[in-house]
Amino acid sequence: MIVVEGLAETEAMLARAGVRMAVTSRQAVEVTARKVKDSARQRISGHKYLPHYPYSISYDLKISGAGVEAEIGPDKEAVQGPLGNIIEYGTSRDAPLPHLGPALEENADDLARGMEIAIAHALGL
Repeated sequence: MIVVEGLAETEAMLARAGVRMAVTSRQAVEVTARKVKDSARQRISGHKYLPHYPYSISYDLKISGAGVEAEIGPDKEAVQGPLGNIIEYGTSRDAPLPHLGPALEENADDLARGMEIAIAHALGL
């Protein structure tokens, strides 16, 4: 015969974890999105012909039952915002000015750390 102790406590902890995870994962994603936005703005600031473009970079959070996601990039409605793809990837006549990709790479570990913290908090560890 096998006796398992603490199963009720574990079950209760996991029941609470879902709600906590929704809150803490949103926080982790939002903090990283803000850092990516700020880094991208800094990387692209100071270009003579792009004075308004850095201010077009923002982020939106989407929260659903499937999770949390952030869309980070230039707002197409903002001044110089529609230039985002041209600036990031270049054209046949203009060299690319990568700023969003490098900003995302720079902050990938921050998101991983944030999610580890979110999971630990959700489980009450």
